[in-house]
Amino acid sequence: QVQLLESGGGLVQAGGSLRLSCAASGSIFRIKSMGWYRQVPGKQRELVAAITSDGSTNYADSVKGRFTISRDNAKNTVSLQMNSLKPEDTAVYYCNVDTVFGSAQGQGTQVTVSS
Repeated sequence: QVQLLESGGGLVQAGGSLRLSCAASGSIFRIKSMGWYRQVPGKQRELVAAITSDGSTNYADSVKGRFTISRDNAKNTVSLQMNSLKPEDTAVYYCNVDTVFGSAQGQGTQVTVSS
């Protein structure tokens, strides 16, 4: 079983920055991809950004140029630097890990951007 510990959410004004971090532990074997999803009440959970073990990244169009994802393979951690935040970025953000045995997501951390 994989445990994911997320941190870094909070309240910020529009234009501000936040950094989310996630540490994976437990039954980790061959992590293929790490990333972040987000969800707003009444909407489907959506991919924000993901990064593979060789550093290839994928971003939602809505965050390109503003968010940067990074990971430390040795520590099994992934971070999301969020700059120029907008009110529409308000959501619960979930850390996601894909391994050879399946996927796991964390409990989520709230990000609120005030206008």
